[in-house]
Amino acid sequence: MDTGSHLLLGVTLAGLAHATGFVGTDSAVGQALMIATVVGSHAPDFDTVVRLRGISSYIRFHRGITHSIPALFLWPLIISVPLAWGFDVMGQLATLYFWTWIAVVFHVFLDMLNAYGVQCILPLNRRWVHMDVLAIFEPFVFALHVAAAVWWLGFGGDAVMLFPAAYGITFVYIGVRAWQHARLVKRVASALDTNGVCHVIPSFHPFHWRFVVETGDRFYTGKIEYAHVLLEEIYPKQQRNDIIQATIGVDGVRAFLGFAQRIHVTWKECQDGYEVVWSDVRFWYNRKLPFGVDVRLDHDLNVVHHRLGWRKKAWDPPYV
Repeated sequence: MDTGSHLLLGVTLAGLAHATGFVGTDSAVGQALMIATVVGSHAPDFDTVVRLRGISSYIRFHRGITHSIPALFLWPLIISVPLAWGFDVMGQLATLYFWTWIAVVFHVFLDMLNAYGVQCILPLNRRWVHMDVLAIFEPFVFALHVAAAVWWLGFGGDAVMLFPAAYGITFVYIGVRAWQHARLVKRVASALDTNGVCHVIPSFHPFHWRFVVETGDRFYTGKIEYAHVLLEEIYPKQQRNDIIQATIGVDGVRAFLGFAQRIHVTWKECQDGYEVVWSDVRFWYNRKLPFGVDVRLDHDLNVVHHRLGWRKKAWDPPYV
């Protein structure tokens, strides 16, 4: 999910800890735990620092090792031990570790539910896991947790009432979205009469979804609005040739191929050579394929230039 939502959920996890009686009346423990859950809720995304090394490094490492199985246990240790020592509450280290662990696990769980996905099975498997159930930002979840946090911190609301209810509603909402997703996958497959691999991807609107279906020779893309399946574009698959193969060793292409799920590649001849365009069809929007790699070659198939990233403005959809 987005950074703001992760940080907000860190606050409400601290409230849930109060509600379940883990904090007691010790203000030092309460302060340390609030910091622990907020930092823990964001910690896996500290990997964004690799963006300083360029977009290829970012694509390779973001939501990778920092979201892996070992990281689920290392982040709580790195965060809770200094906090327990700094607040002089070493006797409550286990409590701090536990709630920090909950925050880290919940972060990875939420990332797993959106379309970008996460390599949460590392080091056992490098596969990207994405359930396509939640959008990168969920207005309902955000509003629910803002209300609970403000009522608790600003108006002295009862944590015992607020936070079990907020998290209970959150998990019911996730369940409903998962149920919606499963039904819509079947609906798209039926409407297109195909047995291809189908992705149904959520948006900020609860009843507007996008879909991508990959078959042996093409991709189908379209929208679902209030259960109505609307086919928009069909992208034929192109056979690989020497021009396309000449781009495989490019650093940006290798980074892209390690991440992309539904790969579409085209080429065209230009005045001074060739242009090869790699795209991930999962992120199509408005009849365009805005994420991928553009590679320019000369007539001898030498790489002249390449660019990896989004072919859109940062504020334009899709948001992943």
